[in-house]
Amino acid sequence: MLEIFKAHLAKFIVIDEAAFEGILKYFKTTSVAKKENLLEEGQICRYHYFVLNGILRKFFVNEKGVEQTTEFAIENWWLTDNIAYEHKLVTSFYIQAVEKTDLLYISQENQEKLLMEFPVMERYFRYVYQRAYAAAQMRVKYLFSLSKEEFYRDLSRKYPEFVQRVPQYLIASFLGFTPEYLSEIRKKLID
Repeated sequence: MLEIFKAHLAKFIVIDEAAFEGILKYFKTTSVAKKENLLEEGQICRYHYFVLNGILRKFFVNEKGVEQTTEFAIENWWLTDNIAYEHKLVTSFYIQAVEKTDLLYISQENQEKLLMEFPVMERYFRYVYQRAYAAAQMRVKYLFSLSKEEFYRDLSRKYPEFVQRVPQYLIASFLGFTPEYLSEIRKKLID
């Protein structure tokens, strides 16, 4: 399973086996069950999670008591509440497993130690954050420029496996509409 992380690192940086073993010392692994929360509103966000296998989602509960999904993380993606993690603050988000998920995770303290011992990891995390920021920019653009139907169609076209794996009510939550409206859109696309 750790070979997944090694292959992911190799996309961005060059490290040898000894360095990889040293890097792993700063991480812990865990498996979480479907619908298990890793983080809950009101807790201090202590970890940054890397998905080896499975899917995580980040969400908050709005003023109407409805869960609003803001991000997903599939294999080879990272997920945390960045502001709360970086500043050791209480979070207003939840992070939950969408399906059984295997993870690597690192604390903010260990990440700082990792970066001191392996400066090449600064480069790695820079690439990771740049990609995450670019994805967030595109999501905002889609929210403002595409109709809800176009947004769903684009998501389905670009990430068909993802759309098949994630329950439709969570896709609807991510796109900002009700599961019933998503059913109508899907029906139109099939007809």
